[in-house]
Amino acid sequence: MTITGAWQRTARGAGLLAADGSVTASIFAEMSALAMRTGSINLGQGFPDEDGPAEVLEAARQAIADGVNQYPPGRGDPILLDAISRHQLRFYGLTVDPATEILVTAGATEALAATILALLEPGDEVVTFEPFYDAYGGLIALGGGIHRTVPLHSPGFQPEESELRAAVSDRTRLILINNPHNPTGTVFSTETLALIVELAHRHNALIVTDEVYEHLTFGVPHIPITTLPGAAERTITISSAGKTFNTTGWKIGWLSAPAPIVTAILAVKQFLSYVNGAPFQPAIARGLDLPDSFYTGIATDLAAKRDVLAEGLRTAGFEITVPQGSYFIVADAQSLGYAEGAEFCRALPELAGVVGVPLSAFTSPDHRHRYASLVRFAYCKRVEVLEQAATQLAGLSAR
Repeated sequence: MTITGAWQRTARGAGLLAADGSVTASIFAEMSALAMRTGSINLGQGFPDEDGPAEVLEAARQAIADGVNQYPPGRGDPILLDAISRHQLRFYGLTVDPATEILVTAGATEALAATILALLEPGDEVVTFEPFYDAYGGLIALGGGIHRTVPLHSPGFQPEESELRAAVSDRTRLILINNPHNPTGTVFSTETLALIVELAHRHNALIVTDEVYEHLTFGVPHIPITTLPGAAERTITISSAGKTFNTTGWKIGWLSAPAPIVTAILAVKQFLSYVNGAPFQPAIARGLDLPDSFYTGIATDLAAKRDVLAEGLRTAGFEITVPQGSYFIVADAQSLGYAEGAEFCRALPELAGVVGVPLSAFTSPDHRHRYASLVRFAYCKRVEVLEQAATQLAGLSAR
């Protein structure tokens, strides 16, 4: 018996559908299993190996002790909604109504899923940059959409204006951007953001912006696209607590948008997770109110970790693109004689006891060749882990 439907569209959109119709394991699962099997340092997955701020962890423990263990309100705990509103005003000068213009979600991925499912009609087009975070393709396919991509060009991973203009048309329903960008670590210029707003107005499209790395930029400011003239009326801004507070397992995310758009997304979201993370919501509210020194500190610390890994990769012989934000750095395996990043990643545990992920995992089949030799490494790990990885990678230069 052949089973078809939404699962097949999603698997195809995520690049996980084999020629015989079976679903294959993702490269992320494959590389993580390889790291465990070989005892290698796993720089493939983007999660920290250190706990977040003590104040946030203690707030969660206190909430559990205080009995905050049942369903929270559908839009989110008012304590967190108010904290998100204060955060947007404090950092970006945005006035967001906590009662009508914010929705708490089960991480940014659910925010993306609910948004796409709520706003997309079958056959609508969604434009993203490429490489793209792997969930985008699957979610667009699940919503019955058509995925159009705009390539980011190495080095620097910025788009060309002509290619962005060509990709957006009257068929475009959503322009979905990830800034700072995973997997490349680029931060898009104000000119690129302004062009997106211009195109959204010209073609009556909505902008969905995934900003989970908003506080993790290095030497460049994070500019939410919704702060640009003409953007707020048509922008859904998505973020989460996991990357900022080292609490990726808590899955507390949120979105903000004009009230009618939030209401439409809520209509879908209530049939996904319904609600989640009751004791974690006031804990994240506590985190959002931490002083400026916390926010500058996490970016400074992460930049230092980036530099440790970057130096190790250079010593190993890689050509690299130094990221402006996020958890990730891109290295070119071509300089070590590997034309295929996937082949290199499968060999790297034996060569150096380190695991990365090929950038081809973040691309569509038609454009995979553009990024074939590139590999993504995560530097959101303890300094001693990165130093050990750098030492092991340095051995590649002697081969």
